[in-house]
Amino acid sequence: MVVLYFLQEVLSTPAVLIALIAFIGLMLQKAPATDVIRGTLKSFLGFILIGAGAGIIVGALEPMASMFEKAFNTTGVIPNNEAIIALALREYGEITALIMFFGMFANLILARLTRLKYVFLTGHHTLYMACLIGVILITIGFTNTVAIVIGSVALGLTMILFPAMAQSTMKKITNTDEVGFGHFSTIGYWASATIGRIVGGKNIKSTEDINFPKSLSFLRDSSVSISITMCIIYIVLTILAGPAFIHAELSGGTNFILYAITLGITFAAGVFVILQGVRLILAEIVPAFKGISERLIPGARPALDCPVVFPYAPNAVLIGFFSSFIGGIIGMAGLIAAGGIIILPGVVPHFFCGATAGVFGNARGGIRGAVLGAFVNGLLLTFAPLILMPLLGNLGFANTTFSDLDFIATGFILGSAGQVAPWLVFAVVFGLAGGLIIFNLVAPKKKAKKE
Repeated sequence: MVVLYFLQEVLSTPAVLIALIAFIGLMLQKAPATDVIRGTLKSFLGFILIGAGAGIIVGALEPMASMFEKAFNTTGVIPNNEAIIALALREYGEITALIMFFGMFANLILARLTRLKYVFLTGHHTLYMACLIGVILITIGFTNTVAIVIGSVALGLTMILFPAMAQSTMKKITNTDEVGFGHFSTIGYWASATIGRIVGGKNIKSTEDINFPKSLSFLRDSSVSISITMCIIYIVLTILAGPAFIHAELSGGTNFILYAITLGITFAAGVFVILQGVRLILAEIVPAFKGISERLIPGARPALDCPVVFPYAPNAVLIGFFSSFIGGIIGMAGLIAAGGIIILPGVVPHFFCGATAGVFGNARGGIRGAVLGAFVNGLLLTFAPLILMPLLGNLGFANTTFSDLDFIATGFILGSAGQVAPWLVFAVVFGLAGGLIIFNLVAPKKKAKKE
């Protein structure tokens, strides 16, 4: 009984479970004892950092809700994956860890048995998708065990389907078919590339053929760009809400401008702490799966994080960021005019997703593709979160939500199917996985292409 109780405690404590997964992964690699100890402790520390970052972000977001209620008589929401994950892991940490663990194995199995030979190595997005899937399945009403089984396969599917969607443009960007793309906002990048094809024309001028001001290069540092943008947003909100209201209700008498700047920097600090925690958690897990994949899946492509494309078009990175953010502001204005929930342009998705959309749009349509493709991406990042929030249960009432489009699409598909009938979720997930496997077995294979 004592042993069973101890195991239950281990499996129900997310920080311990994450550390245990890292320990197992390092042991499977036959890593030296010093590496095993270091990796296990770093994973444990990482989860503690996520909790600390959650507290920082919550503290910065709470005043924003009051400011919006006063200024616009409505609710303001900042889409931010790190923020919503930090909140969700408090309640769904155990199921997230298990879906992530088994989902990574599902990715390897599906890559082995299907023609989508992608091994998803963007660890923090794997964690975020596992959390989203877990929240949706539990909200539908599945038990933890059933949710883990379905969720693991669903996670494995997202880890091969979305990289496949991006591969044709990824090949054009990198001039090689050896590297995949692993960042869960692929729908926005695909849309940007599609728009690039439409508007590019015959004589395409690349963003790299223009001279972009070097004075703006500091915005490539996400901590700086987050700090500046959030400070501006908070200053505008404090002015709209009124200095008197800020002094009396929120700041405790502190000057409203200084209070706004402090909140903006605090939010950026919370995101920074969470990102550091995620990096610590995943640093030892991802290499373990990478080693396994290289031995078990011939012809596999590593699907890498979005910054992998930044060096190919650095001007498109900045153009995409600004274009996406402008799209977010215009979208926010439309929501304000319509009334109801306001989605603020979160700087994290608009920087990383907007910049990447700029690179994808530029690859297909040059400058026009980068500008218009990233602009549309900004509109999507503004309006798409609205369809997911009602499906998140209690988390849908938080002042933040998932930002990237693949999270939203996956959550919407699973949540909508579950609202029709829970068995439909099972049919969609396992039907799709089975169909991909059967197609690989019965369809003729192209010998000339690497699978």
